[in-house]
Amino acid sequence: MGTIGKIVESALFPMLTLVAGKSGMYRKVTGINIVESSDLTMFCRANELVVTTGINFQHQNTRLEELVKQAYTRKIAGFIVNTGPYIPAIPQSVISFAEEHEFPIFQMDWDRRIADLLKTTFQFIATYEQEQATEDQVLYNLLFHYDKHVDSTRLNLTQLGFPQGTELAIITCTTTDAQSSIDQYEVLIQFALQNRYKQILRLKHKNHLIYLISRSQITTVNSPFSKTVEDIYDKIIQKNGSLNIIIGKGSFYEDYENIHKSYKESLTVIQLAQLHNNRFLYKYKEIGAYKIIMGVQNRTLIESYSQDILGQLYRYDDLHNTDYVAFLRIFLEENGSTSKISERLYIHRNTVLYKIKKIEQLLDMDMNNLFTKTNLYMAFLIEDVLVHQ
Repeated sequence: MGTIGKIVESALFPMLTLVAGKSGMYRKVTGINIVESSDLTMFCRANELVVTTGINFQHQNTRLEELVKQAYTRKIAGFIVNTGPYIPAIPQSVISFAEEHEFPIFQMDWDRRIADLLKTTFQFIATYEQEQATEDQVLYNLLFHYDKHVDSTRLNLTQLGFPQGTELAIITCTTTDAQSSIDQYEVLIQFALQNRYKQILRLKHKNHLIYLISRSQITTVNSPFSKTVEDIYDKIIQKNGSLNIIIGKGSFYEDYENIHKSYKESLTVIQLAQLHNNRFLYKYKEIGAYKIIMGVQNRTLIESYSQDILGQLYRYDDLHNTDYVAFLRIFLEENGSTSKISERLYIHRNTVLYKIKKIEQLLDMDMNNLFTKTNLYMAFLIEDVLVHQ
């Protein structure tokens, strides 16, 4: 995918100097436009680069600042200022705005031809689109039709830097609700993963972003995978005020034919994290007790365990139209914190205490006992596995 970061790294753009907004290197670039007036920003499209010479500004810095701000609201990828007779230098107000909003600003000297910049940018975009299409097909064949494309997939993966014998894994990202598209987070996610891995392959499948990674290509070895995920989550929360994506990672495998297992494992992580509203569940190897439950062959045994623990509560809810089972899940997710449960459910603390006491009476259990909490949590884990297997 062509991004601001790729433009900065590329030898194709010696005419450009990034002067502000370095934190926005993840922004996707799909086109380029020349705009000499803020009135014309209405014709700009999202993810375009915008170039201006300032020919209509007459040395008014406020006009450039206004243009930059309007371009930003149009979700422009970045802004290129052609410094010269009309804009001698980029004003500090523009640089400050760019830094604050992670909006890349480039400087291009007057003796550089805009026509050359346009030609180079179009070539850059076309090249990356072609490369992305190839990578999409390779990863799709690897995960879903490997047996039909064994030789070509092996050759292509080796050429792309993922040779057989290296430890490879799958990371999958999706939204928590079907109405939201994962596309809006693609650039942010890919930028974060590129900062951790030297090379990745990406595939968009349904509402999933799927990435192939190699253990040998981890660049931030002193920082755990969880830190990368949390950085992504924090940025989304800052942007939206809430979190509506889940990221899951499967195990590493050396053989190509096993990579589909890693993909299925990543989906399992996503499923379990969503079921338990657990944003801190990232990797398949960390799903703990779920592995044991899923490995039990005697379905009757684990079904009876769950029924023995939760059956009475389900029956009471059915008879009295109450929600004690749902409440108990939240009680366990919040580790019994009265204040957190109250805040999450928008109910008074006394109501929380009443519900806890009622569940203790119905189940004849002490909810403060760690062993009790463990048994209850295991019962829910078993229920989730049985329902979604």
